[in-house]
Amino acid sequence: MKAIRKAVIPAAGFGTRFLPFTRAVPKELIPLVDKPVIQYVVEEAAAAGIDEIVIVISSGKNAIQEHFNPVPALEERLKANGKNELLDELHRIDTIAKIHYVYQPRLDGLGDAVLRARAFVGGESFAVLLGDTVLDAAPGRPPVIGQLLAAYEKHEAPVVALEQVPMERVSRYGVIDPAGRDGRLYQLRALVEKPAVEEAPSNLVIASRYVFTPDIFEELEKTPRGKGNEIQLTDAMRQLLRRRPMYGYEIEGRRYDLGSKLGFLSATVEFGLRRPEFRAQFAAYLRSVVRQLEEPECANPPEK
Repeated sequence: MKAIRKAVIPAAGFGTRFLPFTRAVPKELIPLVDKPVIQYVVEEAAAAGIDEIVIVISSGKNAIQEHFNPVPALEERLKANGKNELLDELHRIDTIAKIHYVYQPRLDGLGDAVLRARAFVGGESFAVLLGDTVLDAAPGRPPVIGQLLAAYEKHEAPVVALEQVPMERVSRYGVIDPAGRDGRLYQLRALVEKPAVEEAPSNLVIASRYVFTPDIFEELEKTPRGKGNEIQLTDAMRQLLRRRPMYGYEIEGRRYDLGSKLGFLSATVEFGLRRPEFRAQFAAYLRSVVRQLEEPECANPPEK
């Protein structure tokens, strides 16, 4: 079995939940402290041994390409000013992986975005990482996509990342119906897209990372339009499940959905507190803000 060395990162969406900011800036470039979200995603793939990545973009997303391209004038300025640490960081970005791009001329769903990468993938198995979601592995564990690759190597079958969510939230996600379990690995019986709480077969939801065999493309080609009149990846996965076994791995780590404002704010606080250069000051500031919120307002201040 050939090791998986290619990944697809869909990044063509408008990011309407972050308008007006995303009117000119791709949502994938929203910063998490001082690094754009999509760089975390690329680094996750590279840390798992993936060395070729195709990013699916659309009109107005050229800034993503610019982020991963060398900037000679900036590098010269940093070098002249002796800012070698920043210069090294820019050089590291340039060499994370071999990054390619493919255009999705019409935003036609996640399934269509993955299908656009078919020529790049060829006849190989490959990973898919959504470009607006950071998955942080638990301490001492491999990158989340690496956890899926290990499960793929064991079964030579498609694997999706899973996380447990409260039942009241299952209607926001694709949910699996498990047929069996081996530790954190579940064999899939069925997939249900955004079910009502009373109809959900479990609270295990798909968590933005996938490993596919190349036959997913055959299913995507013949998948009819679904929700939103778009080609839905989950619909193609459901068809593929009729042909072959598929698995889900409950990830050892945490997902940060940077596609939502609350997710972005929560992740910014948590990642900020990890930075030793300003952790203490930031924590003190947050405590002061919380204290102010908890103090009852004095409606009738005493007269002087």
